[in-house]
Amino acid sequence: MSVLTTEPDAVPGGEEPPDTGERHRLTAVTGLAALSLDAMASVAYGPEAIVLVLAGAGARGLGFTLPVTLAIAALLAVLVASYRQVIAAFPDGGGAYAVARAHLGARTGLVAAASLVLDYVLNVAVAVTAGVAALTSAFPGLYGDRLWLCLAVLALITGVNLRGIVESARAFIVPTAVFVGAIFVLIAVGLFRDHPVSTASAAGHASVVADNATTVGTLLLLKAFASGCAALTGVEAIANAVPSFRVPRTRRAQRAEIALGAVLGLMLIGLSVLIGRFHLQPVAGVTVLAQLADAALGHNAAFYIIQFATMILLALSANTSFGGLPVLLKLLARDDHAPHVFALKADRQVHRHGVLALAVVSAALLVFSGGDTNTLVPMFAIGVFVGFTIAQIGMVRHWRAERGRGWRGKALLNGGGALLTGVAAVVVTASKFTEGAWLIVLALPALVAAFEAVRRAYGRIDARLGLGLLPRAPHRERSLVIVPISALSRLTSEALSAAASLGDEVRAVSVCAPDPEDRVRARAFARSWRDWDPGVELVRLTPERHGLGRPIAAYVRTVAAAEPGTRVTVLIPEAEPERLWQRLLQNQRGAVVAHAVRRETDAVICRLRFRL
Repeated sequence: MSVLTTEPDAVPGGEEPPDTGERHRLTAVTGLAALSLDAMASVAYGPEAIVLVLAGAGARGLGFTLPVTLAIAALLAVLVASYRQVIAAFPDGGGAYAVARAHLGARTGLVAAASLVLDYVLNVAVAVTAGVAALTSAFPGLYGDRLWLCLAVLALITGVNLRGIVESARAFIVPTAVFVGAIFVLIAVGLFRDHPVSTASAAGHASVVADNATTVGTLLLLKAFASGCAALTGVEAIANAVPSFRVPRTRRAQRAEIALGAVLGLMLIGLSVLIGRFHLQPVAGVTVLAQLADAALGHNAAFYIIQFATMILLALSANTSFGGLPVLLKLLARDDHAPHVFALKADRQVHRHGVLALAVVSAALLVFSGGDTNTLVPMFAIGVFVGFTIAQIGMVRHWRAERGRGWRGKALLNGGGALLTGVAAVVVTASKFTEGAWLIVLALPALVAAFEAVRRAYGRIDARLGLGLLPRAPHRERSLVIVPISALSRLTSEALSAAASLGDEVRAVSVCAPDPEDRVRARAFARSWRDWDPGVELVRLTPERHGLGRPIAAYVRTVAAAEPGTRVTVLIPEAEPERLWQRLLQNQRGAVVAHAVRRETDAVICRLRFRL
């Protein structure tokens, strides 16, 4: 049994150890930078979402900001503990999908997977538009170009991730550290303030606190709790991407998950304490985080550093999706619920097809929304609540089945978490249904149906191929090789030589168009063929209409029908230019013939490349 270590061991003889790809995987620190940007950036809008809801009850409602935040922090602790166990139980990644598939059935697993896919795609679109919105707020002249700026940011993040998840982590670790450090400095300084240092950012902006305050009731608190739970998006990303970590993968991923929960929880609670300490009231056009920075640090360079760091991290928080979704698509492809191309892995441990698919769909969403954050936000975070709830219920089933030490307490913890996230999912969906959440309600079952359709298609393919069954013994058949040619050259000689090596019989096929000048060239070619006399029969096809591929495909069908026991191969000779741009000079005859033969016959197609 081989033992994997985090550092390469010495190899006898002084040789370097083989590259196992571990250097292209994540450590706990780089994993935090690559997979937690979504959760970290949520402190920019999570507390604000709570305050905006509670503002409907006036100043008295705003007094419940800290209790609601503490409830969200408690749920965060439950989720971190739960996903820490998910990481240990399902080290192949997949998060809620893996849990649900194992303990709640395949259909529920697909619902979890669909919710995660929707959340990841929407996270990219929302993160990019929010970051660009922060930029255009500072530079209003760029507002008209916000869509192109969004697409440029998306292209940048996609390009970094195509080089590998470790490369993206290294690129984004500095912005993450700057943002987290700035927030903690803001909190630490603010705790020593008795009153706001400055209110310049809010000056001249209308307050959104209701004059005719409503009663602080259970429904209002539930709505504030559900809205604030947007700060929990991204907590599941590490559990979904465990295979991206270095060995020991489980331990590193668990450390990253705990660090994420601790940092995020402290930031949320600290900002909420400052909101109450400064008696902050939300105003139109200025974020709560900007007001807190103004109140704690003053309207100076530190204020602008926090704003700029927030803008950068909001834009880069899309990277969480690029770390999690490709791994999820790989697992779906492994289970035949997604195209198998998503299971392919390039060098640097990159699932490039998953990265590119996410980029294309996200770009389409950006174009659809026109780069407007408000169009996308109502649809955001619903999917992740569904995934949270399913994962928690699945873990309850997991503890009941395992019945290890302390299983009742763990099951009770996960059951309580499932209840809270389930309530949040229902409240958010109901409150934002008319604002765009109805699209998610329709998209979720549609995506599940698509997964099942892919599975049925693969099932039919497997049945036709007889996968899992012992096939009949291979046997030799008579082989006929057909070689399309149009002129005599070294390429013709190489093609006929290759054909003679492949089959029992070789036939050269030439297509003569009905035009008089073509017929003259065909007769000249036939004379040259007789003079050359390669010992191969020349078949001249004279179709009534112009065309190259269809006449050859029709001839192949005729031969196959006349000689049913013969294996027909079409060998297509093609010259490969020395320079890439010179391919534009080719007539593409080979591609035309290959397409027609592939579409209309069952013949084997062989394309011979002759390098110039």
